[in-house]
Amino acid sequence: MSGSNSSAPGSAAPPPEALSFTVHSQPRPELEAERRTRTGRWQMLMVLAVCAAPVVASYFTYFVIRPQGRTNYSELILPTRSLPDLPLTDLQGRAVSAASLKGQWLFVIVAGGACDAACEHNLFLQRQLRETLGREKDRIDKIWLVEDDAPVRPEVLKAIEAGTPATVLRAPRAAIAKWLEPAPGEALEAHLYIVDPMGEWMMRAPVSPNPNKLKGDVDKLLRASASWDTPGR
Repeated sequence: MSGSNSSAPGSAAPPPEALSFTVHSQPRPELEAERRTRTGRWQMLMVLAVCAAPVVASYFTYFVIRPQGRTNYSELILPTRSLPDLPLTDLQGRAVSAASLKGQWLFVIVAGGACDAACEHNLFLQRQLRETLGREKDRIDKIWLVEDDAPVRPEVLKAIEAGTPATVLRAPRAAIAKWLEPAPGEALEAHLYIVDPMGEWMMRAPVSPNPNKLKGDVDKLLRASASWDTPGR
């Protein structure tokens, strides 16, 4: 009979209500996980942007807008270069985390352990520049990256221990060169490099700089960062 045929198994579509219930009850955990991942990434980017905003604004204000016609003497590095995970060791061969250098402004020089006359000049400049900053000097650390395995001369070590000692660390030259870069035609050892408290290399002093003009640049940096940087890590 027609009634019997219409009720044969598999011959009739399920009621609409059953279809609707079945579709909406299917869980999609992979879509939910993807949504949460995407949301998390956006939140992380927003946090980084908020943290970096004062730094970018301060550099832009002092070295791009140049209020009152002031100009920078040293070369501003834009975009800045983040401190990589350098394979650092101290002079006793113990590993030092590159991240431990963050939290202070850094005056960085690069030279071999033998430390020639140019190296001695840069170490002297590094020390004197920091000392001229008065009470602001505690916001600055002096770093000497020794780019070879040569022993550091005892008389040089004694000299850099005067006042606040410089931090002396070894790192392969090739690794340093992936972060710091000299001006065209100059050697890596020729400059004093300025790194901000976030570990961003952002300024390169000229070769044999005028100390007063270089101090002017540093004064501007310290004023511009006063709202987000304080002495000590």
